[in-house]
Amino acid sequence: MKTAKILTINKLFLFSLLSAILLNFAASSTYAQTTDKSDPSPIKFPTPKGIENQLFYLQRDPNTNTIICELNANTNGEVDRTEPILVYWIRYGDSGEKKDLNYIQRKFAYGIQAKEIGKDHFELRFVSHKKLPMYLLRSDKDKKFHVYVTVNNKKIQLDRIFVRIEGGSFWLPNVRYVELKGVNTENNAAVLERIKV
Repeated sequence: MKTAKILTINKLFLFSLLSAILLNFAASSTYAQTTDKSDPSPIKFPTPKGIENQLFYLQRDPNTNTIICELNANTNGEVDRTEPILVYWIRYGDSGEKKDLNYIQRKFAYGIQAKEIGKDHFELRFVSHKKLPMYLLRSDKDKKFHVYVTVNNKKIQLDRIFVRIEGGSFWLPNVRYVELKGVNTENNAAVLERIKV
């Protein structure tokens, strides 16, 4: 009975945390683009390397463990239509091992639902927040798959999501801001959008 209550509380916490973070993504059209470098994380985060089909990654305080979102394609480059994206950890804090999301993380926080909306075109949404659509599709420029999101009326080829957490508690972390990093598809310029919470 106690274990079931703890699991329910943990599910609600993870759902609430990621929902609050992603809710700010959806509302980001009211924010101006910024390259604000204030309040950086005290942690030096590694950049994932050597992941051939990596689409984007997510990092957050309080540790360097990183969530990887990777294209799920066969050797011919054909995307798995039922599960186009693989989501897993690179546990840099634990010798850099690859580890699957656990059930709660997959179903209530970091898992991604995909819906095929055309040939080689998928709509993606985090399970914890369905109001922010992202799109997986093949680029006309390099013929590779990328994930795109629209922020401040800019179509961004997503590379990294970062969530800055400073203090608070396990149940109520103090989320300072969320950053989206990528490339503006209109002019191929690097873009960093910071959303203050």
